[in-house]
Amino acid sequence: MNVQALHSSVHGQFEASSISPFRLFSLRSPSVGLSKRFSTAPFRRKSSVCRLYGSSLSCGIHVPRGRIRSALTGEVKDVEEQKEQEVRRAYPFHEIEPKWQRYWDENRTFRTPDEVDTSKPKFYVLDMFPYPSGSGLHVGHPLGYTATDILARFKRMQGHNVLHPMGWDAFGLPAEQYAIETGTHPKITTLRNINRFRSQLKSLGFSYDWDREISTIEPDYYKWTQWIFLQLLKRGLAYQAEVPVNWCPALGTVLANEEVVDGVSERGGHPVIRKPMRQWMLKITAYADRLLDDLDDLDWPESIKDMQRNWIGRSEGAEIEFSVLDSNGKDSDLKITVYTTRPDTLFGATYLVVAPEYSLLSSITSSTESKEVEEYKDLASRKSELERTELQKEKTGVFSGCYARNPVNGEAVPIWVADYVLGSYGTGAIMAVPAHDSRDHEFATKYDIPIVVVVVPEDGSLGDSSKAFSGVGIITNSSSPTSGLDINGLSSKEAASKVIEWAEKTGNGKKKVNYKLRDWLFARQRYWGEPIPVLFLDDTGESIPLSEAELPLTLPELDDFTPTGTGEPPLSKADSWVKATDPLSGKPARRETNTMPQWAGSCWYYLRFMDPKNSEELVGKMKEMYWGPVDVYVGGAEHAVLHLLYSRFWHKVLYDIGIVSTKEPFKCVINQGIILGEVQYTALKDPDGNLVSADSIDVLSEYNQERIPEEKVMKSGDYFVLKESPDIRLIARAHKMSKSRGNVVNPDDVVSEYGADSLRLYEMFMGPLRDSKQWNTSGIEGVHRFLGRTWRLIVGPPSADGSFNGGTVATDEEPTLEQLRSLHKCIMKVTEEVEGTRFNTGISAMMEFVNVAYKWDSYPRTIVEAFTLLLSPYAPHLAEELWSRLGHSESLAYEPFPKANPIYLMDSTVVLPVQINGKTRGTIQVEKTCTEEDAFQIAEQDEKLSKYLTGQSIKKRIFVPGKILNVILDRQSSKVAR
Repeated sequence: MNVQALHSSVHGQFEASSISPFRLFSLRSPSVGLSKRFSTAPFRRKSSVCRLYGSSLSCGIHVPRGRIRSALTGEVKDVEEQKEQEVRRAYPFHEIEPKWQRYWDENRTFRTPDEVDTSKPKFYVLDMFPYPSGSGLHVGHPLGYTATDILARFKRMQGHNVLHPMGWDAFGLPAEQYAIETGTHPKITTLRNINRFRSQLKSLGFSYDWDREISTIEPDYYKWTQWIFLQLLKRGLAYQAEVPVNWCPALGTVLANEEVVDGVSERGGHPVIRKPMRQWMLKITAYADRLLDDLDDLDWPESIKDMQRNWIGRSEGAEIEFSVLDSNGKDSDLKITVYTTRPDTLFGATYLVVAPEYSLLSSITSSTESKEVEEYKDLASRKSELERTELQKEKTGVFSGCYARNPVNGEAVPIWVADYVLGSYGTGAIMAVPAHDSRDHEFATKYDIPIVVVVVPEDGSLGDSSKAFSGVGIITNSSSPTSGLDINGLSSKEAASKVIEWAEKTGNGKKKVNYKLRDWLFARQRYWGEPIPVLFLDDTGESIPLSEAELPLTLPELDDFTPTGTGEPPLSKADSWVKATDPLSGKPARRETNTMPQWAGSCWYYLRFMDPKNSEELVGKMKEMYWGPVDVYVGGAEHAVLHLLYSRFWHKVLYDIGIVSTKEPFKCVINQGIILGEVQYTALKDPDGNLVSADSIDVLSEYNQERIPEEKVMKSGDYFVLKESPDIRLIARAHKMSKSRGNVVNPDDVVSEYGADSLRLYEMFMGPLRDSKQWNTSGIEGVHRFLGRTWRLIVGPPSADGSFNGGTVATDEEPTLEQLRSLHKCIMKVTEEVEGTRFNTGISAMMEFVNVAYKWDSYPRTIVEAFTLLLSPYAPHLAEELWSRLGHSESLAYEPFPKANPIYLMDSTVVLPVQINGKTRGTIQVEKTCTEEDAFQIAEQDEKLSKYLTGQSIKKRIFVPGKILNVILDRQSSKVAR
């Protein structure tokens, strides 16, 4: 069976039936030097401890689930007494893992020296900065961490200088909200959470360089965040503007668009309104083209690059000016500038639409319509931009009472106000062409606005008049003697160019490149964030940046950090801190009381890890040139746009001012999949409480839902049903882990029951790293048994009391050719799979090797040591213990990773075609060194070939070693054979 098939088969058994893939155990008795094999019954979920009493052999089979915390109830299930639990362990991980974690800590095994040998290759592997929440880790978190740890350990053993650090993105709204609710200062809870996270990560054996640990809340760190802000300010990339923002009164802060869902805050579900506020902005739009163009050279998932391209949203078109008409229908001095990507459709513009927050709205609203317009503005302010632009939602709007003139044909077109147009995109106004835009068509149909077709398909078909034709084609109905423009008969592309040329010539518009990307709103009305290093003079309000020598501007201690409710940030309550003096003029001033958003600290932390103790520079030049860019960056796809885009923006600014030497921060980005909770089963009941089969309903919301325990469920075909009522089909679904669903699995419980190496191995074995996967506790039992088999293979079986000897069963004899071939095939496969981040099939290769090794009569030390090194990136605690028992006094962390010898990868056999009188009649498998006589004898015994050869007279044989055997029968025999 090949490696992929083995993985599929083994994993399928874990998921489907909880049957161990290792039905045959080969346990070696060192006293007699024989391999004993016996078959066990399938290991079912409720199996008890299986022991062969009266013998020195014991198959420490693990009872499933054990003390893992129930995902549904949170209760701990004591299925056995402690003594029996010790017997059930497949190997003594409870002793091994704490031992080696202490060793790594005490010896700082994974410390990357401040000065390294730069002639060696480097490997910088980084996890996306975690936010230390109060709930700690769940089993979904270690997925990416385990992958990066395997890569880090692998590259160390290959001779690379490895940078594998960890730190904390510790500022942010969650800690502040918890502090407001409990009265506990956010620094206290944040530090407590960090300690918990650190402890959990260490318990999983991750090889982080803890000497480089950083936290965004430490002044020594955010000094340099503030320094970067000052550089942005110097270069005109940070500025203040009056902008409409998502204001959440309950949270007392401005929220990013992505933090607002269905008109409420993502965190807490509080109402959000749109209101204008003076805010700090970062001019990310100045880098839009570079952010877009440089994506092409990145080794990132295409889906992530596409998301960034769409977010930047570069488009080419034109800006066209429409004159607003006065009450007499004459052109006024007011003009509305619209941006369009389809200037070829200008003749079809039958109305204009401006956003509710359009700056000139009050000037283009008639007195008779002003009340209705104001009410509509207020309604729109309560919606998020996502809600307003959703294609499926019904379009709404109000007439402003005014008109504008279409410059190309001189016609008066009404000006409408509608929330599907955003003030933040383009100019905040659009020309509506209902015949060729689905949103405009829907709006025009609803409000009875004229629809004029100006583009027809190239094939001349008229299409469906009840729908907009949004494609390109041939221009029609587009000629005017007033403007002198005639584009009839042209293609859309030709017409667009001609319209732009006309607009620029007549002063009615110009060619324009536009972006969906908006400048970055960089201020939050909250306490728990980096202070912005700016003063405002009391007399003039002029903003004065602090000097770099005054950094860090530290966050003052506050007892009351609750929102003011007025829009004034909590820092405004720190009177003695807010009042300041401008050091240059001596004038009284006030400090900026907004703080930076949580994104700020995580935009550049990867640079600080290169040089975390540097008090003079953000990062030393030589260290940045050696370590940059990050080679592999692993994290969730939810950070695909904002974090990665903001980091790239800051990096490019730092590149422009000479701080970094590369144009991009992250060479390769990998998004690990999500680990879903275990399948939850739900039964449906009608209003009278009667059970209803899930396949018989139309509207789910009409029925009550009831969670069903797994023990009351059985599978029926492709579906799950109630055991007691098999005609009642259930809803079976795995959800993303969350406390609200009660499906969170705590890694601490898994480590306690199975060990950290089992958790690491299972998370890698579940499936491809980038895919989403479903947690299944029965699956971890299988990899735990594999580690137990590996332990017993090398250490030997336990004694009658369950203890193991202090050494191994490895011998000093020379390995056989068969053993070397098995080992080197495993080395080749594991190496290829680690380099390709296909960790699951790398584990399968090691499982296959162990299966083969159990058939051997002896275990040469060279084979055992090489396999131990192969295993170590995946299961480091077990591998370190085995390495120590093999007689080594130092850690294996820097031992050379085994290399596959091509000699042992070559098969010793070939498939040899056999011809009878020049016609191929079959094939045989022979040794490469096979002689002609041996080949002929094998052919004679072959079932298919024997009928051509038995009893025949052979004239001659033609044999080319490893290529062909051609048997020439004499003519008479040949006739008989036919």
